[in-house]
Amino acid sequence: MPPHFEIHRSGRSGWLRAAVLGADDGLVSTAALLVGLVAAGASRNALITAGVAALTAGASAMAIGEYVSVSAQADAERADARQEEAELRADPDSELAELVRIYEARGLDTQLATSVAEALHQADPLQAHLRDELGHAEQSRARPVQAAGVSAMSFALGALIPLLVAVLATAGTRTVAIAVVTIVSMCTLGAVGARLGGAPPLRGALRVGLGGSAALAITYGVGLALGAAV
Repeated sequence: MPPHFEIHRSGRSGWLRAAVLGADDGLVSTAALLVGLVAAGASRNALITAGVAALTAGASAMAIGEYVSVSAQADAERADARQEEAELRADPDSELAELVRIYEARGLDTQLATSVAEALHQADPLQAHLRDELGHAEQSRARPVQAAGVSAMSFALGALIPLLVAVLATAGTRTVAIAVVTIVSMCTLGAVGARLGGAPPLRGALRVGLGGSAALAITYGVGLALGAAV
């Protein structure tokens, strides 16, 4: 019989979260900034300058923020591993008994739970405890560099969409064009992210689209108020 392979979505959780968050942040923050500037009467050159600055600063901030936060998670994982190693050296019998209780709580009888725990302790006791006691898994392992790179790239791609629209659209259609293209892009992003994560696409599109639309409306109002005040 040929080997059976399965693809599960949990393995995507790390980079998928960073990608969706980065692209959504790039879209919303840059579009909101540009819409606010348009409402305040900014020129095309001012929009380009502000948009490029927002893209660069936002991508850098996303990369740094993701690296720092995911590195903290990685530090916690390594600390857990060191603690388990120390406990295994100090009292391996108690650690074996702990593993037996875990398997009994999952439905195995005492004899089978003991046999499984002993076999895993002979093979790789540390990984057995990290996996079954603490819930660590290779698929969900913290990857700071991956998270930082994905966040920066996705933010830049998201920010590029409203920036290009602001550059290409005429002065009279700029606000509407940025808003429409951004909202459509956000809804598409939400649907794709939900699809990749195994959730209903409509739900993902609505939660991203509605939140982004509110941000655009708020910043447009602020831009109008500031433009009128100036």
